[in-house]
Amino acid sequence: MAHITDIAVFDRRAVRLHRTRAAHDFAAHDFLFHEVGARLAERLAGIKRQFLRAADIGSRNGVMRAALDGRAGIETLIGIDSSAAFRPDIVADEEFLPFADQSLDLVVSCLSLHWVNDLPGALIQIRRALRPDGLFLAAMFGGNTLNELRCALMEAELAEEGGVSPRTSPLAELPDVAGLLQRAGFALPVADAETITVTYAEPFALMRDLRGMAETNAVAQRRRGFTRRATLFGAAERYRAVHAGADGRIPATFELLFLAGWAPHESQQQPKRPGSATARLADALGTVERPAGDKAKP
Repeated sequence: MAHITDIAVFDRRAVRLHRTRAAHDFAAHDFLFHEVGARLAERLAGIKRQFLRAADIGSRNGVMRAALDGRAGIETLIGIDSSAAFRPDIVADEEFLPFADQSLDLVVSCLSLHWVNDLPGALIQIRRALRPDGLFLAAMFGGNTLNELRCALMEAELAEEGGVSPRTSPLAELPDVAGLLQRAGFALPVADAETITVTYAEPFALMRDLRGMAETNAVAQRRRGFTRRATLFGAAERYRAVHAGADGRIPATFELLFLAGWAPHESQQQPKRPGSATARLADALGTVERPAGDKAKP
């Protein structure tokens, strides 16, 4: 059975509603998803093997399908999304995947798993759904994403309202996800980070894009209701004052965490047993081996 956490950081109903609201005009705001999808496809292109049955978790309007179009070796790609408005092949929550054990050769996910409450449980479900030697490849937003906007909103709310509420989502850090891949039972796990910086004419253009991407606040403990006008304009002013370039445009940082791991299989490279080395490190380094505690003589 999947492990479901008792702590709900995100309001999953809000996540689904945000996607449903954004679906009709998502193509006008999906540039970041296409860019990240292309980077995922590029990583997959370096793996020379077939993945006959694949699943795309958080498929939205099919950006990964487009990125993988023409990739030899994928016969079936099943799109999964929590919002029916995107017309995925299967409507399902990322926390409750509908796949039988060892039924998939490949699972990909483009900018969706950062909204999952129980990421360890979701990774375990993905690993179980993969056939032996099946591949998991994903990208999600990391902790440095939108740090400029986070700071501006926090400072403005503190100044205008005398306190701070959760207005942006907590995001994972690279060491966290690397450890989670191991805990979920993936073999040969790899996690690395890249950064994309997008510039905007003004902060409200960024906020409109985030709404169009369905990436607005869905923290369970968020303050309900509209943000005060003074707080929004105060945040925009702080954003411009601190971060605007010489041309007046403001940057928005998106940190991307890339995850990869394989379902275990006996054919995979295994770590050597302690004491099984056939060559001495001292020989390789051209030094003299001494027992522990001995000091070199002058």
